[in-house]
Amino acid sequence: MDYRFKAGSIPLLVSMPHVGTDIPDEIAADFAPAAQSRADTDWHLAQLYGFLEEMGASTLSARWSRYAIDLNRPQEDSNLYPGQDTTGLCPLDTFHSEPLYLAGRAPDAAEVRRRLQRYWRPYHAQLRAELDRLLAIHGRVVLWDAHSIASVVPRFFAGKLPDLNFGTADGASCAPGLSEAVVGLARQQDKFSVALNGRFKGGHITRHYGAAGSNVHAIQLEMCQCLYMDESAPFAYRPELAAQVQGLLRQMTGAAADWARA
Repeated sequence: MDYRFKAGSIPLLVSMPHVGTDIPDEIAADFAPAAQSRADTDWHLAQLYGFLEEMGASTLSARWSRYAIDLNRPQEDSNLYPGQDTTGLCPLDTFHSEPLYLAGRAPDAAEVRRRLQRYWRPYHAQLRAELDRLLAIHGRVVLWDAHSIASVVPRFFAGKLPDLNFGTADGASCAPGLSEAVVGLARQQDKFSVALNGRFKGGHITRHYGAAGSNVHAIQLEMCQCLYMDESAPFAYRPELAAQVQGLLRQMTGAAADWARA
């Protein structure tokens, strides 16, 4: 299976497109040593969001590493942040600018098209199908796009990121009531710093599927990995840290579902 999917009963679908760590056998030999650590993975998010099944939320998470193909980039590989450095649909380097491919082994246009068909489209087909199923039942649905990143990545941003980075494509991907319900909860606490539509405004999934007029309301959360894990290899999960943020995550995803039902 190209992804892990669990159908739920409430109007909430949580997508985790960057948790995959598998690299397809047919391309593994092309990768340089820097790819082996999968350092840019959104590590342990399925474990961190482990309460979702009990809540009744639908979940969709990637199997394949973003190094093979990035499920949160558009098919045409356009830059979601014009003028800023980003990695592409089939990344050529890591977040720290290390080459991912051996010399002369980077994917050509035909290989990119093959990966789109083989790995990208199945995930998006399942995402679309589940949104449509939930819409038919509830009439309105929230798509929560879950991500995490190292708190300091000089290539993309100066200094340390805020702990919790919410993105709604500057308000285009959801109704104001959803962001108010979710981000409002985040701002009621003083342990974690919060940003809305700052460095992260939402990737392709948030921007493409989220549209208030279609009754699909999407919000992205990009959270610092230092909140729940070690940011250096072997990237260990830290249960004692995770416990401090899990309660807030449960509250916020619950608020999103309640908003959709209201």
